[in-house]
Amino acid sequence: MILIKRRLEKIIARTAGSFPAVWITGPRQSGKTTLAKTVFSGYSYVSFEDIDMRSFAGNDPRAFLRQFPDNVILDEVQKCPGILSYLQTHIDALGGSGHFVLTGSHQFQLAASISQSLAGRVAIINLLPFSLSELYALTPSPIELNAAAADILPDRFSLEKILFQGMYPAIYGRKIDPVQWLSSYYATYLERDVREVTNVRDLHQFDTFARLCAARTGSLINFSEIANNCGASMATIKSWLSILELSGIIKLVRPYFANYSKRLVKQPKLYFLDTGLLCYLLRITEESQLAFHPLKGRIFETFIVSEMIKSYYNRQEEPPLYFWRDHKGREIDALLDFGTYQLPVEIKASETINESFFETLRWWLALPGNNAKKGVIVYGGKDGQAREEITVRSWRRSL
Repeated sequence: MILIKRRLEKIIARTAGSFPAVWITGPRQSGKTTLAKTVFSGYSYVSFEDIDMRSFAGNDPRAFLRQFPDNVILDEVQKCPGILSYLQTHIDALGGSGHFVLTGSHQFQLAASISQSLAGRVAIINLLPFSLSELYALTPSPIELNAAAADILPDRFSLEKILFQGMYPAIYGRKIDPVQWLSSYYATYLERDVREVTNVRDLHQFDTFARLCAARTGSLINFSEIANNCGASMATIKSWLSILELSGIIKLVRPYFANYSKRLVKQPKLYFLDTGLLCYLLRITEESQLAFHPLKGRIFETFIVSEMIKSYYNRQEEPPLYFWRDHKGREIDALLDFGTYQLPVEIKASETINESFFETLRWWLALPGNNAKKGVIVYGGKDGQAREEITVRSWRRSL
C-alpha cells in the first residue's frame, strides 16, 4: 500500500488546535480515514462500521464516551449520528481543543446533525480524491501564472491515462484496475449511500439519471430534458442532483452576474469531481478510447475545474469559482472572483495552441465593467506561453 502525503495534513493539525472537534468529510473512499490516522497517530480509534461499537454507542452513549474520553478518532460517524448530541455536552465539559476527530461521508442528514449538535465546536474539512499536486508532489500554486516554469509531471502519465483512471486513492495506492474498482465503488454508492440513506427506491432509474448527468458534464443543466429522458419529475431530478452534490460526486458551478447588464444565463453548470468515475459512467473502458471520444473536451474541462476546486479545498477555502455565459452563447469556462478583480480561464483539450483560443478571452477582457486585467488558457499540451494579457498553461502544472 503506497501512502501519499495529503496537502491538508498540516492544515488539519493546526485546525485541531483551535477547535474541540474536527470533522473530515468528503466522498466515499477519498482517503478520510487514512488522513485522520496519519495526522492523529497517537489517538484512539473507533470505527462505527464495527457493529458492536455502533451498538454500544447507540444504546449507552454516556458509557461509550467514558471509555474514550478524549483524543479519539470516531470513524464513519454517519452510522451512529445519535452520539453527536451526547458529544456536545461531553466536549463542553472537557474544554480545550483537539479532542475528537470525526470522519464520514458528506451524508445527507449528517451535515445538518453536526451543524446543529456541534455548532461552534467543530471545524469542517473537505477532502476530495488526490489532486495532481498530491499525486506527483508538484508545487501547489492555485492561481500562479508562471507559464515558464519547468514541466515536472513525468511523461509516462499521459493526459488520457489521468482522465481515464481518475484520482481515487485506492487506484494508485493498491494499483487496482480502475474499471474494476470504479464498478465496485459505484455499486456500493448506489446500495449504501443512495438506497439506505435516501428515499430512492428505483436504483435502475437513478442509475439512468446518473449516466445522463455524466453525458452532460461541463454543460448547463436542463432539468426538464433530464427528467423526460429518465422518466422522473422535475422535483425528483433536483432532489437527486442534491444527493450527487452532497455525496461529493458532482459540483454545481453557478453563473457570474456582478457588474454586467447583458442578459446572462441563470442555470448552473454540472461537473463531476472525478473523471475516472465520469468515464466509467460514460462506459469508456480503455484510455485509448478518449483520444477520439466526442466528449473529450468536456471531460478535460471537468478535470481542470475539479483541480481548481481541490486546490481551494486543500487550503480549507471555498473556491470562488463561477462561469460566465451570455444569451448569445459566448462563454468563459471558469471565472475566479477575488473580490477586487476576476481571473477568467478558458479550457481547451487540444495539444496545440491555436489563435482561436484567445478570441473569447480578448473580447471578454475588453468588456466595460469588469475588473480583470489578464486571463488564462489551460490546454492539453506541454508548453506554456506568457503573452501581454493572456497566459497559456499546460494541464500538467498544478492549478
